[in-house]
Amino acid sequence: MDLPWAELDCVLLDMDGTLLDLNFDNHFWQEHIPLRYAEARAISLDEARAELRSRYRERAATLEWYSVDFWQSELDLDIMRLKEEVAHLIAVHPHVADFLDALRAAGKQIVLVTNAHEKSLALKMQRTGLAARFDTLISAHELGLPKEDPAFWTRLQHRVPFVRSRTLLVDDNLAVLDSARVWGMGRLLAVTRPDTRRAQKPSDAYPGIVDFGELLAGLSRTG
Repeated sequence: MDLPWAELDCVLLDMDGTLLDLNFDNHFWQEHIPLRYAEARAISLDEARAELRSRYRERAATLEWYSVDFWQSELDLDIMRLKEEVAHLIAVHPHVADFLDALRAAGKQIVLVTNAHEKSLALKMQRTGLAARFDTLISAHELGLPKEDPAFWTRLQHRVPFVRSRTLLVDDNLAVLDSARVWGMGRLLAVTRPDTRRAQKPSDAYPGIVDFGELLAGLSRTG
């Protein structure tokens, strides 16, 4: 895939599923939390999964869904301690470091924009060592809205000035790409295999990549 890199000054990058393998989060919320919740409540694993699925659905696409503090209170579990138990599953997608280095060499502004809670962001940056490759790290919790809300992008622009027509957003969440499109983001790109242990997903109306190696050749020509 060849993007018009000469027309782009800023690149906004999602974290979970985009830069990092979503297998960690899927395993944590769908397997590890139900297991620990079942143990804590002395109920069956199937009962725990059913109860948690219902609670998850109620909070989908809200800041609470992404909040460590909310779920710690809601489930009476030490969420960060439980994340540490499976933190060995945190993994960077292929070619991410090379892509970030190529963006830097090309003089682009590089911003991590995630719905993840600040505590989750800190854990993952500690585990991956990626933080130094960004100009700015932004959690949606700092801005008070999830990325699924088009108003989020206005708040982000006030925090990190960028020209929307000269900005690329890369995300694996189609609802987030939809909100950015409604807001008027210049370029949108989907990551179509956020979880390496699951099948590739259709990207609907958006151009998509499986991994960032597909962008390196075009980007290197602008450096």
